[in-house]
Amino acid sequence: MNKQVLLGLIACGLLGSGMPSGVGAEKCSGCCSPASGAASTEALTNAEARDLLFMREEEKLARDVYNAMHELYSQRVFSNIPRAEQRHMEAILGLLNAYGLDDPAKEDAGQFSNEELQKLHDTLVAQGAKSKQDAFLVGALIEEVDIEDIVEAMERTDKADILAVYSNLLSGSERHLNAFVRNYEAISGKTYTAQKISQEKVDAILGR
Repeated sequence: MNKQVLLGLIACGLLGSGMPSGVGAEKCSGCCSPASGAASTEALTNAEARDLLFMREEEKLARDVYNAMHELYSQRVFSNIPRAEQRHMEAILGLLNAYGLDDPAKEDAGQFSNEELQKLHDTLVAQGAKSKQDAFLVGALIEEVDIEDIVEAMERTDKADILAVYSNLLSGSERHLNAFVRNYEAISGKTYTAQKISQEKVDAILGR
């Protein structure tokens, strides 16, 4: 979960420059439900615990950034997807509760226990504030990073309840990526280029 690489991408200007006007709207359906059933009585590994704690705040970052973008641009995609991110947060919280882990997520929007995520949130909000095009690129970048992080976390666990939630989160992030890409391409007239994961994987997710 290398967010320093992500910050480097932003610093190098790989998010692109803003362009005026244009609008696309995509409604995101429900992406996941809170974990159901009792968690395994088997203790978590350190890696599994770290992943769950990080994922809880990473999903909050997505929700909070998208809400901030909705306040700026009133685009439907930025009002629909945060509701799905809230469900993602609740699903992870269900696992934290089941395994007896303290919730790291702060109540206030834009506030994080993880200093790395705090810096990333602030950077992404500033980047997205430049233009609608930049906001859609920020959304797509967040989803690419989420996809990578979820896949890596899935490789570090064999617990069925955790894998079920991660699988739902992964499907949701892929749908969200599609929505942000469609909005970006509609407003920019450009073909979306992968920002974090491979272009081949992005194209597969987009059905290209």
